[in-house]
Amino acid sequence: MIAILDYDAGNIKSVEKALNHLGQETILTRDFHEILRADKVILPGVGSFGDAMAHLKKYELDRAIREVVAEKKPFLGICLGLQLLFEASQETEGVEGLGILKGQCLRIPETEGLKIPHIGWNSLDFPSEGRLFSGISEGAYVYFVHSYYLQAEDPSIVKATCQYGVQIHASVEKDNVFACQFHPEKSGEVGLAILQNFADL
Repeated sequence: MIAILDYDAGNIKSVEKALNHLGQETILTRDFHEILRADKVILPGVGSFGDAMAHLKKYELDRAIREVVAEKKPFLGICLGLQLLFEASQETEGVEGLGILKGQCLRIPETEGLKIPHIGWNSLDFPSEGRLFSGISEGAYVYFVHSYYLQAEDPSIVKATCQYGVQIHASVEKDNVFACQFHPEKSGEVGLAILQNFADL
C-alpha cells in the first residue's frame, strides 16, 4: 500500500492515477495511523512553499513524515514535495522547511531566451547511480513545472540534474528518502518506470 499525502495541494490525483495504472494499491489520506500503516509514502504537490508548510503543520503531516522517515520506509517527494524536504526556499523567506535533507531552494535566474517558470520537457544527467533510475538511460526526458530549484548541500545525494540557465538538482536520494523536482506522473513511459522503481523498493 502506498499512501499519498493529502494536504490540499494541487496535482495529487494525477499521482494516484499513475500509480493505479501501474497496478499499485494506493490511499489518499491525511490520517496519521493510515500513513504509518502504509508500506511507502509519497508527498506530491504543486503550490507555494509557505502555504504548503502551513497545511502540513495544520494536519500534523510534518510529524507523520518525520515518523515515516525515521522508520526507514521508502518516501518520495514530487515537485513541491521535493522542496519541502529541505531547509528553506526563497519563495517564502522566513518559513522553515521540513529540514529532513540539507539545502535550499532558489529562484531560477533570469536568462535570455528562457521563460520562468520552467515548464516543459528537459533531459536528465545522472551524476551518480540512483535507485529510481534503474533501467533508465541518461538523457531521458521528463516533465518540469517550477520557478524555484534545489541546491542540495551534499552533492552525493544528487542522482539526477538538468540544465535550465543553471544546473538544477532534479532528483535526490538519501537512505529511504527520494525526491524528484520533475513530475514522473506526467513524464510518459520514463515517468511510469521511475514510479515503478519506487513501488518496487
